[in-house]
Amino acid sequence: MGEQHSVKFPQEVIDEYASLGVDLPSLFSAGHLGTRMGVQILEAAAERVVGTMPVEGNTQPYGLLHGGASAVLAETLGSVGAMLHGGPDKLAVGVDLNCTHHRGARSGLVTGVATPVHRGRSTATYEIVISDEQGKRVCSARLTCLLRDATPRTGSAGAAGAAG
Repeated sequence: MGEQHSVKFPQEVIDEYASLGVDLPSLFSAGHLGTRMGVQILEAAAERVVGTMPVEGNTQPYGLLHGGASAVLAETLGSVGAMLHGGPDKLAVGVDLNCTHHRGARSGLVTGVATPVHRGRSTATYEIVISDEQGKRVCSARLTCLLRDATPRTGSAGAAGAAG
């Protein structure tokens, strides 16, 4: 699960972040939780983020993909899209996640595709469709992220605290 892989970024995104000395694969990874769950981001752009997650190791007691695992995949993919939309001057913080589970998955990989519903200055909302290996929809999710300034503004009273 901890194996290295390459995320496909648009060249202009690579260039923008490289000029700032930012390691994109680390910044736009699934994080520690995603790594433990085997989440792999395959493609990442503000317009579309694609990732996979194994069912094995992420099941509930009945042997089906755990709904919380689907939520982790959805929030990871939607957050990456929102971060790319916000750019290097913004942090994307999830504030609302809604998941509808349509069918169970017992084995294989599930694939999530996040596409924007709204990309504004202060919020970004993504729809995430998670499908099984047969292309059947397992889960539909919607994530809204608040886009915060990456560096606190001088003299701003609320800038010192960070949201969840």
